[in-house]
Amino acid sequence: MMSELRKTPLNEYYHEVGAKLVDFGGWEMPVSFTSIKEEHNSVREDVGIFDVSHMGEIRITGPEAEKFANYTLTNDASKLSLDKAQYTFLCNEKGGVEDDLVIYKLADNDFLLVPNAANTDHDFDLLNGVEGFDAKVENVSSEYGQIAIQGPNSRKLIQSLTDEDISEMGMFNFKQDVEVAGFNVLLSQSGYTGEDGFELYTKPEDVLPLWKKLKALGAVECGLGARDTLRMEAGLPLHGQELSPDITPLEAKLGFAVKVDKGDFIGQEVLKNQKENGVKRRSSKFEITGKGIARTGYEVLDNAGNKVGEVTSGTQSPSSKKSFGFALVDTDFYELDKEFIIKIRNREVSAKFIRNFK
Repeated sequence: MMSELRKTPLNEYYHEVGAKLVDFGGWEMPVSFTSIKEEHNSVREDVGIFDVSHMGEIRITGPEAEKFANYTLTNDASKLSLDKAQYTFLCNEKGGVEDDLVIYKLADNDFLLVPNAANTDHDFDLLNGVEGFDAKVENVSSEYGQIAIQGPNSRKLIQSLTDEDISEMGMFNFKQDVEVAGFNVLLSQSGYTGEDGFELYTKPEDVLPLWKKLKALGAVECGLGARDTLRMEAGLPLHGQELSPDITPLEAKLGFAVKVDKGDFIGQEVLKNQKENGVKRRSSKFEITGKGIARTGYEVLDNAGNKVGEVTSGTQSPSSKKSFGFALVDTDFYELDKEFIIKIRNREVSAKFIRNFK
């Protein structure tokens, strides 16, 4: 029932403007405001805004907060400075990804983790169950709202609303206590589209007026549909598809966020072995060369009809109209430009491995 779904601070506004709403990980969220194609192209060509207030926030504090973060997460939190964020994983003992997160160092031994919306409670329970550290774990999601502003003109738009110089902010740089359009935000140079952009963490009550200000200045409202096509074109993974408790970061080709020599951490033994000896399966990008759109779970076959993997995500580009996606396939089978078959319902459709989506 929709009434049982969690709601962001923009929920009433969604209904007022007639956004198309769906159940997304237990949240009532807009899949689109106008059309996925229009919203997708707005981000590629100009500037779009996304409500990402459904994302979680978990605070880790205490004398051993950094040690705790390094034990529970795969990246090296000790390398963070007070203006840098980091992409990282919360893994299980088998190396599988329980969640992919971003971690912000707010102060010495004071970190903010941003988990995926549907995983927030799960992540909190896992972290809270880790003993042996003088560190406190708090679910502070109710204290935050979040807007993502993405696209080639996003920096210009944000700069027009703040006295803070953001011209040199690079990927995963952030600034605390920045005033944007009169609202206090944590301003992070990050996003999920492959474009230049920022994520603004603010008080829940400030999300709607800030959203309306950005819209009034030309930012196009975007929903989950465009968010998915944009992240896929950018080659970015989605937890629950390219990443899962049964898929490791190394299998997902994301080993850059796994520092196996930093000291003991959950899943280290398996992940170190995979880094040294390779993986038996790997996430791979493909393009449909026949006709059809591959969807999650569709079988990947070799030319003799043997199953060699399956699709984890698939879509059609709103701009190029090409059908493409990710597949988890046997490493021995993978070869760039190699042709193979995807079983789309009862049809066998030709496809090939590619380096990047275009």
